[in-house]
Amino acid sequence: MTPVPSQEGWVTGPHPLPSRPGGVRAEMGRSSKDKRDIYYRLAKEEGWRARSAFKLLQLDEEFQLFEGVRRAVDLCAAPGSWSQVLSRKLKGGAGEGPDSVKIVAVDLQAMAPLPGVVQIQGDITKVSTAQEIIQHFEGQPADLVVCDGAPDVTGLHDIDEYIQAQLLLAALNITTHVLNKGGTFVAKIFRGKDVTLLYSQLRIFFPDVTCAKPRSSRNSSIEAFVVCRGYCPPEGYVPNMSNPLLDHCYDVDFNQLEGPNRVIVPFLACGDLSAYDSDRTYPLQLAPGKEYSYVPPTQPPIRPPYQEACFLKRNNLLTKEPGPSPLEEAGPAPSYGSAPEPQGCPPEAAVENVLASLSVSP
Repeated sequence: MTPVPSQEGWVTGPHPLPSRPGGVRAEMGRSSKDKRDIYYRLAKEEGWRARSAFKLLQLDEEFQLFEGVRRAVDLCAAPGSWSQVLSRKLKGGAGEGPDSVKIVAVDLQAMAPLPGVVQIQGDITKVSTAQEIIQHFEGQPADLVVCDGAPDVTGLHDIDEYIQAQLLLAALNITTHVLNKGGTFVAKIFRGKDVTLLYSQLRIFFPDVTCAKPRSSRNSSIEAFVVCRGYCPPEGYVPNMSNPLLDHCYDVDFNQLEGPNRVIVPFLACGDLSAYDSDRTYPLQLAPGKEYSYVPPTQPPIRPPYQEACFLKRNNLLTKEPGPSPLEEAGPAPSYGSAPEPQGCPPEAAVENVLASLSVSP
């Protein structure tokens, strides 16, 4: 047992700090993430549902995404931070702006209501979802489509990049159903070794494609965002959900293409240089005279996929049922001699019998 300091001196035993939710240890645990992730802390203090809200805000600072937008779609919207940004920017803080401004949020998971946002719990790969979006816009196409969706990463980078690319293509596919000509499409992208292929696919529909990295996005992450402006589909193109865009096997290494076949997309860092660094640890007291106080998350997730696993772990129900040990499953040890098995003899005699069978003197 490791000695720890106490009021009476150094003592041996468990750490004296309380572990109850309101105790010192719980407070230290809650505040540690506020120190490590400044944007997570600012999101709670400013009422955003997730730190990703700052990514869209910093993208807007650079590209003025919301100018002239009357109809906007947020794909893969849960928990709703980007929908919050759309609501505040297009409809005002209370979401009571002009009725001509319409915002639709789409996600497979349930999402807590937001003022001024129409929610659709649906699949972005289904035609019915695109039709429902257009119905909410009274038959008019959208001016802006954003998508911050990403898969649950596995840690296997090639697989994660491929799944993210497929999600981006699915978002682009439904965008071709609902976006107005000249509109803007913003989506998350993983900058892997085959990202040039995605750039080529996006350039088919958008003459202006830029890869942007907000300051609130960690430098250690391959995450970035494509800002595609001036939607202009090829002549004669008909959107079709049953045939995903250009999703075929490619034998060509697109990173080796040269000349007019090679697509080079500009890369841009977004956000003021004086903004907070997402990879830096900040003190809890950011300014003199402003005391730190813990702020809980604005909106916890509603029925997340991991809820059942958390419940089982919290109630110690993930432990394995008691069963035979590995030695018991292996059975009795093999015999190395002809000595009879010691039955009912004392331990000393059993040891002598085993040694005799192995021709080893005690």
